[in-house]
Amino acid sequence: MSQPTIWHNARCSKSRQTLQLLKDNGFDPEIIDYISDTPTKAKITNVLELLGIEAVQLMRTGDARFKEAGLSKTDPSDVLIDAMISQPILIERPVVLHNGKASIGRPPESVLDIL
Repeated sequence: MSQPTIWHNARCSKSRQTLQLLKDNGFDPEIIDYISDTPTKAKITNVLELLGIEAVQLMRTGDARFKEAGLSKTDPSDVLIDAMISQPILIERPVVLHNGKASIGRPPESVLDIL
């Protein structure tokens, strides 16, 4: 059985819940601490394609750091992707990747659809 990958932030309750949900369903996911192991532009772009969403939808736009960085929901995707690389805390979490599919674990149970 192939194992999923989770872009994980141990300080985030939804990320912890999603990781536990994966383990409870018999998975031993690869855990990527995306804060210290920031995804590349290519990886973020790939996740956006797999999710079928725009860059702004992968961001924590309600986080004060989003506004402090001078970002806007109407900024071009390249600007927002660059912001996610420079400030990975702005990436919505967790992201789970499995068998060529992706899901954001909000709510955590939403990742079950790709397993």
